[in-house]
Amino acid sequence: MSEQELKLHVPKASRAGVERELRQAGAERLPLHAMYFDTPDRELARARIAIRLRREGRKWVQTLKTPGANAITRVEMNHPRPGPILDLSVYAGTEVHDALAALKGELELRYETDVMRLVRKTRTRLGTVEIAYDYGMLRAGELELPISEVEFELVSGRPSAIFATARGWLSRYGLVLDPRSKSERGDALAGLAHTLAPADQPEDARKAAIAQFWGPRPAKPVSLSPAMTPPQGLAAVAAECMDQIMRNAAMLAEVDTLDVYGAGQPEHVHQLRVGIRRLRSAWRLFRGWAELPPDAAQSALRTYFTAFGANRDQDVLQESIIPALVKAGMPTFPIPHEDTPPVAARDTAAGKTFQSWLLDMLEWTLDVRPAPDFEAVGQAGVAHATAEANAEGDTDIDGVQAAGKDRPGGNAADADAAATARAMAAATAPRAVEIIHPTIIPLTPREPRDLKTLLARRLRRWHKQVLSEGKRFAELDIPSRHALRKRAKRLRYGLSFAESLLPAHKMRDYRRRLAAVQDVLGEMNDLSVAHDLYRQWSSRHPQAWFALGWISARQEKLTSEAQRAFDKLGRAKRFWE
Repeated sequence: MSEQELKLHVPKASRAGVERELRQAGAERLPLHAMYFDTPDRELARARIAIRLRREGRKWVQTLKTPGANAITRVEMNHPRPGPILDLSVYAGTEVHDALAALKGELELRYETDVMRLVRKTRTRLGTVEIAYDYGMLRAGELELPISEVEFELVSGRPSAIFATARGWLSRYGLVLDPRSKSERGDALAGLAHTLAPADQPEDARKAAIAQFWGPRPAKPVSLSPAMTPPQGLAAVAAECMDQIMRNAAMLAEVDTLDVYGAGQPEHVHQLRVGIRRLRSAWRLFRGWAELPPDAAQSALRTYFTAFGANRDQDVLQESIIPALVKAGMPTFPIPHEDTPPVAARDTAAGKTFQSWLLDMLEWTLDVRPAPDFEAVGQAGVAHATAEANAEGDTDIDGVQAAGKDRPGGNAADADAAATARAMAAATAPRAVEIIHPTIIPLTPREPRDLKTLLARRLRRWHKQVLSEGKRFAELDIPSRHALRKRAKRLRYGLSFAESLLPAHKMRDYRRRLAAVQDVLGEMNDLSVAHDLYRQWSSRHPQAWFALGWISARQEKLTSEAQRAFDKLGRAKRFWE
């Protein structure tokens, strides 16, 4: 059977309130002790299988779990046991038979959990939801992690029931989304316990292992199938992006370590922003083929990206720019404090508004729908292609540059002014012969193109746009360079999403050259931000003039490097053929 559930961390300040509300609603109190098994080489964990024996009150239950179709679904097999006896024979002939038969090592106890569960069911107009609050400990060897989480499991009805219920609890108690299961946390803790076991291990090695345990979650590959529809492709890509965002946000919110260990680090902020950029790139990549989230949700994401960006700018200044300037000989001076310093990344990540946004977007990924009129027009339809080009500010199917806010140096006001000028010119010009372009509807609808063709076509256009601007990089002004940098990022992320559908031998060469472009543009952007700051400080600290001179010289050198990088990109193999 499968289960659908959401799991949210309960901050320390909210635990009494959560427990009180459940008790007042008549929640059942149930002690749970679970033992999780794997081989010494983690063969089950690597196969994404979790096996446990759990004592539930006086009963014992054996459970095997595997991932389901989406982020909130798990396939679960439960078998009553007479005691703490693990019986693998119950899986003979099931879908996990081959994976278990292939195990090379012997199963052993890897980690355990001891929790107290408060559980009750609640009925909503959308369905029945079981609410279970678990608090206790996860143990592996000598190590422990606290458990404090609420699970919202669908008993009957639609998945929207658990999201609606979770929203209310999140709003009241400031809960934090945490995609990690108990088995995932336990497996990682067992690995850390094994690493730290040798008593003679150097302290630096121990600190490095602990830091890695709390490390950031980078982007992971996405596997798309040619048989997928565009909505299915976007759902798969968006789910991966959301997982990256949620996991780094959970670390920044210090769900396991608040007041004990500063887990949230600058790299978590960076990887969270990478996840946001990837998600926004995915929306652009599938625009016109799949229905995107509401405009308000997209606008909110830009706000959060800017908020985390302020934290990131400070980190880059302290970790990269200032050390380079000091090494170059800049006289040091105290960095002035901002009148309105940015909100701490932890506060933004743990905030109710951001967490509510995460919950909304997670729900959206479960049911991505086709874009309105997409199927009616046809994926190769002229009307759709023209609308798509106008929306993106890219070259349309006739090779005409569409005016729009995304064109370098262009914005909505420019587009309006151009439209007004064209209208005035048309009103005063001599009457021309009207040219009519008829539309012919075929006898039978055209077969829609496969996902690979669609993505390759759009990525090719993105490539052409990046390259056409990059060839004259030295002539671009600062805003245009900034816009080009964002387009290069968008292209790189789009390629990573479609990589499983494109020729691998061509992708390697192209990806390497595009990464070189992105690296030099990224450094130039960081220097541009630093230049603005040092210009502000130069009136009070003459030492800042050293920084301004050094940054200008470095930017000039990077301009030449960027031009060469774009020239090399133009000679890369064509990945779309």
